[in-house]
Amino acid sequence: MIRVPAEPWRGRILSGAGVLGVGVLDHLNHGGLAPFYSLPVALTALRHGWTGGLAAAALAAILLFTAAPGPTWPGDAVEALALLCLGLAAGWMGERDRRQKRHFQNLAEQLSGVYEKVQANFEGMKRAERLSALGQLSAGLAHEIRNPLASISGAAEILKRNQELDARQAKCVEIISNECQRLNGLLTNFLNFARPRPPRLQVVELEPVLDNVLTLAGHGIRGKTVHFQKRFEPGLPRVECDPEQLEQVLLNLMINAIEASPDGDTVELSAESEEQRIAVRVIDHGHGVAPAHVDRLFDPFFTTKEHGTGLGLPVAHQTMRQMGGSLVAERNTGQGMTFSVILPVKHLDP
Repeated sequence: MIRVPAEPWRGRILSGAGVLGVGVLDHLNHGGLAPFYSLPVALTALRHGWTGGLAAAALAAILLFTAAPGPTWPGDAVEALALLCLGLAAGWMGERDRRQKRHFQNLAEQLSGVYEKVQANFEGMKRAERLSALGQLSAGLAHEIRNPLASISGAAEILKRNQELDARQAKCVEIISNECQRLNGLLTNFLNFARPRPPRLQVVELEPVLDNVLTLAGHGIRGKTVHFQKRFEPGLPRVECDPEQLEQVLLNLMINAIEASPDGDTVELSAESEEQRIAVRVIDHGHGVAPAHVDRLFDPFFTTKEHGTGLGLPVAHQTMRQMGGSLVAERNTGQGMTFSVILPVKHLDP
């Protein structure tokens, strides 16, 4: 059954009522009100197009001929013809205005889309510029710090071999050695951020990469009761990527999702095609990120964790850009976050 919107019919009824109202007055006056038909005819035509204007003009012509006791020729015929011409002309003008309005609305939507893309590219360029400057600074600092750190670590190892150290002294030496290792790992992250390894692209199946990520993520639960759910759209084509780097990016996202999820919750890893792209998503339902912080998640050294370095997500974002993809962070409608690794269509194996 075809449903016709109520609003157009309501408008047509009101327009017809306007013509009938003039006709009633014309009948009560026994003719002579022919010019007054032009107003409802013109309004109907402008609102409903030439078909509505023609129908209103035809109704007005019938009322015009029946209003007077005896129609006058050719006067009434000319007035009826004028009403028909008015309905057609006003309807054509109304339809032209509506077409122009739709055209300008489409142009406005297209310009808005272009503006959003330009803004996104501009923000990406600013972020890349910041990343480059911070990367150079990080590389220089890492090299300058690593040399004395190696000396401190070597001296601590020499002290460890001293059998005359008491328990307190041995504990202090152990602390020095452990902290040197932790700082060395932090410096390694700085260097990875400053000079990331170029991707070694190859065509691979995506599902085994996701299976490896889920297996490795299972070892990072650390006593939490978190369940995994995998959703893989069947028939996905192979992708061109660096499987080792892609696996590391997804593993970092999974570990972040595990840390953000409460006990008993589920972390979802999915892969599907959309808009000629492949999107791999890590979805959690944890505490999420404040709306004001979402746009800063990929800025270096910004972190919402108590003991975080703020380099994990920027490094992952940079890695995906090197592979020709992207990494997107979004707040869920309910609770939690969704991180999407986007692989564009040009990376698909034809």
